[in-house]
Amino acid sequence: MTLPPAPAATPVVVLVEPQMAENIGTTARAMANFGLSRLRLVAPRDGWPNAKAYPAASGANRVLDEAELFDTLEEAIGDLTYVLATTARQHDQAKPVLGPREAVGELVTRIGGGAEVGVIFGRERNGLLNGEVALADAILTYPVNPDFSSLNLAQAVLVLGYEWFTQARGGVLPYGAPHGSEPATKAQMLAFFRSLETSLHRVEFFRPPEKREGMVINLRNIFQRMALTRQDVATLHGVVTALAEGAQGPARGGTLTPDGAEALRNFLADSTRGLTGGTAPIRGISRLIRRNPTEAEKALWEVLVKDRGFAGRGFKRAVPIGPHVADLVSFDERVVVDFEPHTQGDAAAGRREEKRVWLAERGYRIIIMEARVVEADPPAALEDLRARLAVLPPPSR
Repeated sequence: MTLPPAPAATPVVVLVEPQMAENIGTTARAMANFGLSRLRLVAPRDGWPNAKAYPAASGANRVLDEAELFDTLEEAIGDLTYVLATTARQHDQAKPVLGPREAVGELVTRIGGGAEVGVIFGRERNGLLNGEVALADAILTYPVNPDFSSLNLAQAVLVLGYEWFTQARGGVLPYGAPHGSEPATKAQMLAFFRSLETSLHRVEFFRPPEKREGMVINLRNIFQRMALTRQDVATLHGVVTALAEGAQGPARGGTLTPDGAEALRNFLADSTRGLTGGTAPIRGISRLIRRNPTEAEKALWEVLVKDRGFAGRGFKRAVPIGPHVADLVSFDERVVVDFEPHTQGDAAAGRREEKRVWLAERGYRIIIMEARVVEADPPAALEDLRARLAVLPPPSR
């Protein structure tokens, strides 16, 4: 967020006979917090300049360095055209009495017209005298607890500074909430609902069956009210998947090394037709493969699930499609990503080609990625996948 520039002109802060250099320092700090830089001192008790003020200023040295010293209040405000006197006591003088918001509004308006304005603050112990208040055009007082209305000098200046900075800059905060993910699309929400409801159905959540429809509607409305982003839905997808698949899901891998996982795939292709049209229990095989990802599968999956551009595209790992297991698949987009392994026998290569043909005949678009290339640079491989997805022909159904 870019803040508007600080106003070129600011009110003058006038301290009448401040008693301690440390109080001058904390006042300078409060001024610097809110863009006030013009400080005038009237007969400070311990003299000026005073080294004790600087540690209390916590770095607001410029305000102290440029502070002006005067012998009398009359001299300190002599060049000003509009002055406020701050006091918590009623002085019974025929002057406007303003709160901080109204008073600063008056200062902003007058400064905008080119006037020189100032605010007078009194002594720490007993404030301003009647004769000093009489020099002001109006009285500034704060809405404080009447049973305990005493503010120290820096606090009083801080209230003024806060109101000044707020009005002079239009109340703009220095920063806002970070830009989040884009709102989730309805297609992404529906894909999440299908995943959630499928998982709940498997554990017999929808009981009794005749209440399923109402329970589904209630669940969907809960998530719809949340105004989820794409990233939110992607995260929820991951939560549901992890709960459904247990501790050995794709995020953690299984018990095999990456080389062992690749050997498993080749073994299954060589020794059975479970991956290419046979009668092996395909769902059990897909779970085994999912829990033991190859290095390429794990590397690409890790960057894919963190990329906002892929949120909502519905990609899943090691999912059965008919008699086959797809390395990566998006049913929403009818896309299968198939990894070309480092090594494979002729039989395994033949089975893999049969799988690709079978999927293509059923309208799936096939993207082949070499495992070696993916492992070498997963982010580059993801960008390659993104580019290839962008130029795919429309799916045939």
